[in-house]
Amino acid sequence: MKFRMSENSLFAILLRSSWWISLAIAAAIALAARLALPPDLAPFGIMGAFPFLVIAVLAARRQWRAPSAARVQQTLAATGAMGWREFALQLEQAWRGEGYEVTRREGGADFALSKAGVATLVSCKRWKAASLGVEALRELRAAMARAEAREGLCIALGEVTPQAGAFAKANGIRVLQAAELAQLLRGADLGKSWAQ
Repeated sequence: MKFRMSENSLFAILLRSSWWISLAIAAAIALAARLALPPDLAPFGIMGAFPFLVIAVLAARRQWRAPSAARVQQTLAATGAMGWREFALQLEQAWRGEGYEVTRREGGADFALSKAGVATLVSCKRWKAASLGVEALRELRAAMARAEAREGLCIALGEVTPQAGAFAKANGIRVLQAAELAQLLRGADLGKSWAQ
């Protein structure tokens, strides 16, 4: 069972923020506890800073691994120039490198991913579209229902319409966009522009 944190919780917001913000909050809590509490109770107050220190470490780790803006742009340019077969092959190799079992599919989903008993259906043939609408997500949701898959993933490098975003959220579909695609394809050979 996966633990899901509310997108608007303090910890979720801090995970999306720069790592040093959480570190500064942890330092402020520790300093306030040290100054406001008697010496025998100060260590207990300082422990209140620990969750923020953990969040700072997690955020720093995420940000360290995140692709730079230049890398995201290079990935967009390279994948935008690819045909379907080449793009699909790059995705397959990336997912296999992360330990997924990958199967090609037809009708609503292009791939089925399986890892640790969890099945995810992926729709990505419309990755170059200028915007992602609800129709592609409805097709993916129908394929998920037929395959009894709990999770769906849609790769879309264009704008996601508000209706599509709401539909995805309500139906267990994650939309993977440019930065996440660059992270997924970080080890791929995407041409000369990638190597620069």
